[in-house]
Amino acid sequence: MDMKKRKISILGSTGSIGTQALEVIEKLQDKFEIIALAGGKNVELLEKQARKFKPKYICVGENSYSKLEISGIKTLYGQEGLEEICSNKENDIILVAVSGKIGLKPTLKAIENNITVALANKETLVMAGDIVMKKAKDCNVKIIPVDSEHCAIHQCIKDISQVEKLIITASGGPFLNKTTEDMKRATVEQALAHPRWNMGRKITVDSATLMNKGLEIIEAHHLFNMPYDKIDVVVHPQSIVHSAIEYKDGSVIAQLGLPSMHIPIQYAISYPERFEGIKSKSFSFADIARLDFEKPDFDKFPSLKMAYQVGKLGGSATVCLNAANEEAVFAFLNGKIRLYDIYQIVENMLDRHNVIYSLDIDEIFEIDKEIRLKTQEYIRNELVEKV
Repeated sequence: MDMKKRKISILGSTGSIGTQALEVIEKLQDKFEIIALAGGKNVELLEKQARKFKPKYICVGENSYSKLEISGIKTLYGQEGLEEICSNKENDIILVAVSGKIGLKPTLKAIENNITVALANKETLVMAGDIVMKKAKDCNVKIIPVDSEHCAIHQCIKDISQVEKLIITASGGPFLNKTTEDMKRATVEQALAHPRWNMGRKITVDSATLMNKGLEIIEAHHLFNMPYDKIDVVVHPQSIVHSAIEYKDGSVIAQLGLPSMHIPIQYAISYPERFEGIKSKSFSFADIARLDFEKPDFDKFPSLKMAYQVGKLGGSATVCLNAANEEAVFAFLNGKIRLYDIYQIVENMLDRHNVIYSLDIDEIFEIDKEIRLKTQEYIRNELVEKV
């Protein structure tokens, strides 16, 4: 008997994860029906996707000046449009692949409507992990991680109560074998030259500073309810072992595969089933030949230390870390600061921040806004003239 098509909406369909998700779905078109696509500012690509995949709804950014009208498809706009998509109980699963804080409220809306979430948005858990995971538990809704590392851990775990430790792998990024001085002189082009993964510009810079891994530590804490002192990071340049877990008896289970986001995306949207997909092929240990591992350099990459400290503090500290880092990354991409200034900026904002606990969503957004303004001001007054 044929499996009923899984009904899916993709928030962020024009981004790196969203476009790859559509490639997966095209390969498995007999398994999925697309309810909605949301694409933000890239209206031209969204229109092409809509005409090809024929969803019932499309959503463009509030600030998009292009009106998009396609016969038979309803057009929605902005945050309200995203939340309307996530309130549509016709969906079986929603892939949240928008970048930034815009993903938080739609994720909560999907959970409230008992819709499974495939989560590829870091800010949702970094900013409000306690709120999101509690709501998911209360509503008995699954959150399936799309990040290759968390997806790997998800695949390894059978019984979380038996797990002693999570082991998150990191490629080390483009500066793994470079000096701190090299990083201080790094250009935007060098920071964006990731050796293993093809990702968006912001997340690629985060991978260069290893802030990406710091945010993943915080995500893992929330996703798997694991104390920070039981989450390790190991550098693994080949990106074949995507992460691992250690059970209480000393057994270590790892998930391996060639570095391709198609595989974790497909796992997340197909879970608990597995299908032959776009990147499915026989894996050869002999062809890989060797796997290298080393401890991360906490001095060269201070973001890891910051993430552990901030994660343990909790409350608004993680909101501050995320907001300050994002503004600093944007400043670097725009040529206003040096790469290594990102650490100084984030540390400065954290030092100034008074941590607040028991926040609701509106308070989180207010703190996020406040930190961004302070970060922009600090960059403008203290750093821009030095570049």
